[in-house]
Amino acid sequence: MLFNSPEFIFGFVPLTLIGFFLLARRSHALALGWLTLASLVFYSWWNPKWLPLMMASIAFNFAAGREIAARGRGQSGGWLPSLSGRSLLIGAITIDLALLVLFKYAAFLVDSAAALSGASFAWTGFELPLGISFFTFTQIAFLVDVHQRKASDFDPVRYGLFVTYFPHLIAGPILHHKEMMPQFARPDIFRFSADRLADGCVMFILGLFKKVVLADAFGSYASPAFAAAGTHALTFFESWGAALSYTLQIYFDFSGYCDMAIGLALMIGVQLPINFHSPYKARNIADFWRRWHMTLSRFLRDYLYIPLGGNRQGWARQQKNLLVTMLLGGLWHGAGWTFVIWGGLHGLYLMVFHAWRRSVERLFGTNRHTSLQAVTAPLAWLTTFLAVVIAWVFFRATDAHAALSMLRGMAGLHGALLPDQIIGFVPVLGHLASGAGKVTYLADGTVMGFVEMALMLAFGMALVLGTPTLPALSVRWRYALIVPCAALALQRVLYGSASPFLYFQF
Repeated sequence: MLFNSPEFIFGFVPLTLIGFFLLARRSHALALGWLTLASLVFYSWWNPKWLPLMMASIAFNFAAGREIAARGRGQSGGWLPSLSGRSLLIGAITIDLALLVLFKYAAFLVDSAAALSGASFAWTGFELPLGISFFTFTQIAFLVDVHQRKASDFDPVRYGLFVTYFPHLIAGPILHHKEMMPQFARPDIFRFSADRLADGCVMFILGLFKKVVLADAFGSYASPAFAAAGTHALTFFESWGAALSYTLQIYFDFSGYCDMAIGLALMIGVQLPINFHSPYKARNIADFWRRWHMTLSRFLRDYLYIPLGGNRQGWARQQKNLLVTMLLGGLWHGAGWTFVIWGGLHGLYLMVFHAWRRSVERLFGTNRHTSLQAVTAPLAWLTTFLAVVIAWVFFRATDAHAALSMLRGMAGLHGALLPDQIIGFVPVLGHLASGAGKVTYLADGTVMGFVEMALMLAFGMALVLGTPTLPALSVRWRYALIVPCAALALQRVLYGSASPFLYFQF
């Protein structure tokens, strides 16, 4: 079930809220159980056959967490009494990761091994269970927190809801046990609040507008061009139009999802962590990762980068840790070499940034470096933004060949149309997989199509750079925007087809 589908907006959400607040009058446990049941229905709506897998994962990790906590208190017994808490932690994480590798990476590993060995065999692998990366990482963080005695609440209903809570289940944020479990025990969330409901609805609708009006519009430019990139030599304008369109599509798509998730949780008074904070305003790549998918960045830092040694073991080891962390972060996003390359590029960007900052601080000193940053801020922003756009090409492309072809076009190696030739501009042509004809990546294959795309890109960049994130936007502005945004968004929901969020595939 998609957040931007009519059945979710007009059916699932009202029924879930009504049931929650009615049951809360009789029992808080019943209300939480209802919310958990609703979350399971939400998950299984897409494909019910994966529901037993997720429930088995929840039961296993809950039991493992209790056993690890018992070892931490010096108790033994239960299952595998001879194992220490650390051994149980390693074993449980290994099983979690093995499940993730089996469903998400097995085919990729087999195909890669076949390509390296020259063998001809191939394996299509298993269908990817929805949200497996998110509920796996969420529970791994829980197990580590239990081992470090940062988590001690083992109420089974609250734990089940913590993992399955539908606003975050499919595309994040990646939650910490300590952020959510105490909130589900607060008495105030069980009392209906018209103000909270109104604020949550405003956040949800503005996020919906970002998704169905803005993100889907940019996707209509980007998708056909990237599909054609593997077989057609895209020109300078075509390549940059596609790359910038996807850059804005994934921005508004993920930003919209984050706002919608926050709004849904806010309707009952639950605060989800901020997961998106104007990342395209970043002036260096480290700041970009403090703003983009913030809970994933936190997870990679706390549960991968720091355990690898972080910056505690010298400069060279720090750079290695950065690169390994980003390579694995890229692989988390998808089982393909394009995702590995994307992660590796960001790892290299971080290495170059840290080396540059270290050199400048040595040359000018810390105080003068701060002053220099203020002077060079526009150049720093532009460099960071272009680096991110180039990396997005690999993230979006169907394979490395298509990505390199797109980058060659962006470099002008496939030619560039002059202004007086735009009138006769023929957009990228490619065949749909169904063979139903040819597609264009501009609106209608005319000069007006080119103008439309250029104006949309300019409008999108103005929104990205000139406006704050919705959580930072004043309540007055949110309510001022709600009427036109709701009208446009609901028109798309009612009369269009619901498109999946980009992070659903991860």
